[in-house]
Amino acid sequence: MATSNKKLNDELRNKYLEVLKTFFDESGEEVLVTGTNEICLPCVDSEQNDKFIQIVVKVPTGSRDGDAFDGYSLAEDFKIKQDLKTQKKKEDEEKKKKKIEKDKRLREEKKKLKEQGE
Repeated sequence: MATSNKKLNDELRNKYLEVLKTFFDESGEEVLVTGTNEICLPCVDSEQNDKFIQIVVKVPTGSRDGDAFDGYSLAEDFKIKQDLKTQKKKEDEEKKKKKIEKDKRLREEKKKLKEQGE
C-alpha cells in the first residue's frame, strides 16, 4: 500500500525539525518545541532584552489550482526584488545628493545677491 502524501510530508518535516533541534542543542542553545512544526529559541538582543527566535518548518504543497510549489522560482523572484530595491535605493540617494547640492548652490547665490544688495 502506498504511503499518503500527508504522511510523507509529516515524516520529512519531522526529520528536518529533528536536525534543527539537534544542531541548536549541540550549539548550546535552549530549544523549545512550541508546535508540531515549530521550535523556539530564547535569546537576548544586543541591549539584553529577552527575545525569541521562532523557526517554522513546513512542506508546502502548492496552490489549490494544481500549481506545484517551486522554491527555485520563489528564490529567483526574491533576488530580483532585492536587486530592484537596492537599485531604487541607490537612485534615491543620487537624487537626494543632487537636490542637496542644488539647494546649497541656491543658498549661496541667494547669499551673494543679499550681500550685493547691501
